[in-house]
Order: sequence, then structure tokens, then C-alpha cells
Amino acid sequence: MSNCTNDTFPKSDQVFVAVYSVVFIFGLILNLTALVIFFRNSKSSSHTTVYMIHLAFADIILVCTLPLRIYYHGKLGVLSPTICEFAGLILLSNMYSSIFLLTCISFDRCVAVCFPMSSRVREGRKKAWCVCLGIWILTISTSLLIYFQKEQDKPPHNNTCFSGFPTISTQKPALASTLIVGFGIPLTVMIFSSWGLIRAISKSTAVQTSNLVDSRKIKRMIITNLAIFLFCFLPYHAMLVLLVDNRGKDSLLKAYQYSLMVACLNAMLDPVAYYFTTETFRKKMDIEAVHKKRQMNSHSSDGHNSSRAHNVKASVESIQLTRSK
Repeated sequence: MSNCTNDTFPKSDQVFVAVYSVVFIFGLILNLTALVIFFRNSKSSSHTTVYMIHLAFADIILVCTLPLRIYYHGKLGVLSPTICEFAGLILLSNMYSSIFLLTCISFDRCVAVCFPMSSRVREGRKKAWCVCLGIWILTISTSLLIYFQKEQDKPPHNNTCFSGFPTISTQKPALASTLIVGFGIPLTVMIFSSWGLIRAISKSTAVQTSNLVDSRKIKRMIITNLAIFLFCFLPYHAMLVLLVDNRGKDSLLKAYQYSLMVACLNAMLDPVAYYFTTETFRKKMDIEAVHKKRQMNSHSSDGHNSSRAHNVKASVESIQLTRSK
């Protein structure tokens, strides 16, 4: 490799190797640490935590495919087409698993905060494991269908590996379902859930008058999570649309590869945006939660105070965001 020139190891490949290496190292460490934290606190875990655990697993599986991309872009050797296709399908499958799980987290927080006293909402949130199972079945079955379709439509000579054109993904029927089911609906749910959360927090007298949480920090975190979602996944899906009628443009194909690389950044950003803010919040809330519960019991005769405290507690536990010192 020391004799490689810029022609054999172009700058774009250097960028891919560097970024994928960073995402692999930090994504693996952060997500594994998040899982350890969650399982150590399994007794106090919430329904939202169920989605976070599955999100951590999806992100770990995704980053475990990145060494193959590092190997390929680093010009360390030649990978067989079967390995390339399998790794690509695993990456895309877990990317969409992450999208659906992030959507579920946002929606779960929203309904928990907006309808804290609803028994129907509480019962529905208990089915988080069933929802996660459905997401895995959907993404895995879709990936298998794509794989078998690729086997049927595979060209006689294809040694482009991770630099090849996304033929199946840019076919109009597949693209339409991807844009609607895989990105459009999740994005819509994320936007409305974020808006609902911010609106509920802004109108909640209990939250605004309590020193239990910083409402402005919560709003910033909600907006940040939505911004990360758009930053990571919007460019990739936009490039799929552009590639439909511009298959022969190498510049667009390179842009598509960069957009997929940006989408992989989500596996590293998820733990920062969700898991560790939750854990930090829990540690700081343990003493205050006990104190609040005692206050609720001692003032049980005052219905207004009891309801107000319950709403604050439900809002805080459901949002699960960190409180600054």
C-alpha cells in the first residue's frame, strides 16, 4: 500500500476509509456501552427503553458491516460479489430498522407526554416488544426479497462491489415504497411527534413551574434529534430520486456513495442523542423522584397537587432527556 498513488487510492476512498473507521470504532463502543447500561438498569427501564435496546442492536449490526467497506475502499484486496451484496443488504436492513425504531421512540414519548392519564395509551405502550418484533420481521423479509431479486437480475460481470449502481433500489416500484414507507411516513411521524412534544411542554403549567426539568433544554434536544434524523437520512433518499433518471452520471453515483456514508453516521450519533442522555437523567432523578413521591403521598388529600405531580413525573419519565447540572 505504500506504493499506491493518488490514481490507485483516490481522495474519495481515503475519506470513506477514515469516516467508516471512526463510525465503526465509536459506534461499536458507544452502543455496546449503552446496552450494558440498559441491562444493568433493567428493573427501572421504561417502554421507551425497549425501543432503545433494539435500536442499539440494529446500530451494532450496521457498524459490524463497515470493516468490509474499509477493506474495499482501502484497496486491501478484492471481495467476492456475494460478500458485497450480503454486507450491503445487512447495512440497508439495519438502517431502516433504525429509522423505524427512532420513529417509535419519538411517537412513544409524544403520546406518553400528551396523554399521561390515558389507560389506553399505557396499555398500548406495553406492546413495545411486539412492535420491535414487527419491525425486525418487516426489514429482514424485505431484505431477503431484494436479495433474491438481485440474484435473478444479476448482470454477468459485476466487480464494482460497494461502488456499484443501486439498481434494485432505484427501480420505480421499489423506490416508491422506500420513499413512502421507509422514509416519508417515519419522517412525518417524527415531525408531528416532535411538534406535539414541544407544544405539550410549552402548554404544561406543571412542567413550566417545576424545577424538576429544564424545558428549554428538552425542546433543544427534541429539535436536535429531529435534525440528526434529517441530516443522516434525507441526503441518501434524495440521491435515490436523482439517480432514477441519471444512471450514467458518475458524479451523482459518487454523491450517492457519500450520502450512504452520511447515513451510517447515525449509528454513532444515536447513543449520544438517546442512550446516555437517558442514563444521565436517571442518575440525577433517583433522589428527586423519591422525594416527589413522598410529597405526593403526604398531599394525597389535595387532588390538584397529586394530578400535577403525576403529570410532571409522566412527562419527565417519557421524554427521558438529560438535565444539566
